[in-house]
Amino acid sequence: MRFIGAIISLVFSTAALAANPWEKFAEPATGPASSIGSYANGCLVGGEALPLEGDGYQVIRTSRERYYANPVMVDYLVELAKENKRLGHGDLLIGDMSMARGGRFTSGHASHQTGLDADIWLRIGDKQYSRKAREKLSPYNVVDMKNYKIKAQKWTDEHAKMVELAASDKRVARIFVHPVIKETLCKADWPDGRDWLRKVRPWFGHNYHMHVRLNCPKGDDSCTAQLPPPPGDGCGKELYSWWPKPKTEQEKAKEQEQLLLAKSTTKTKPKKPVYKDNLKLKPLRCQDLINGTLK
Repeated sequence: MRFIGAIISLVFSTAALAANPWEKFAEPATGPASSIGSYANGCLVGGEALPLEGDGYQVIRTSRERYYANPVMVDYLVELAKENKRLGHGDLLIGDMSMARGGRFTSGHASHQTGLDADIWLRIGDKQYSRKAREKLSPYNVVDMKNYKIKAQKWTDEHAKMVELAASDKRVARIFVHPVIKETLCKADWPDGRDWLRKVRPWFGHNYHMHVRLNCPKGDDSCTAQLPPPPGDGCGKELYSWWPKPKTEQEKAKEQEQLLLAKSTTKTKPKKPVYKDNLKLKPLRCQDLINGTLK
């Protein structure tokens, strides 16, 4: 009996380790707003929920409850949406921000932990969607991944202006987009100046949304800032280092072999995402949040 009890205890302790403790919080931690730690290893105190719809924007995938942020980010998104609407553009569709008290998502981004990151989809909100409809909206991919070029029939001046508007705000540290989108912006004519392009950084996977990252709020000593982007507009050699290198005949043959092998093997049910942040030491205040000693 003792042996069976030990096994049951082990199973439950393993499950506890696999669970994501940050998902248990339904409300933000009270206290002065503070983004603690770094964008990819931190937490959030005094966060706010962005209202799920507002003037010029709609929050999507609301069932994930990833619509919390530092108040600075909430203000930024509200102001950005209003200005974007004033220019005659459709609604911004706001995706993942942070959880109520920040921390690592079980699946998806490694960042978005301190309430200073937000995804804005490149799909334009051309009407007011119901919250149910917003759960199932399809992404709007503007990059031809096979030929590594922009989809001219999808990319519009409205997209370009939206990125410019978002990046021009002094609160913004970086905006991540797919390298092809960055190239498209680099080639465009910007009569009002192109200094903001320095903040627009190439990153894989951002072919249907832009990831906005704000600077650490002034006076928040708990927030770990990221180094500023390199000087210049980032439109030269650095950008094209993100382009795929031509494959050799040997690499093509191996890729084809792996493809055939994958098709011949029995399909298995995909595993559920497992929280993998257990061994990453959080800042002390974040550990207090998890332990319940900081409320």
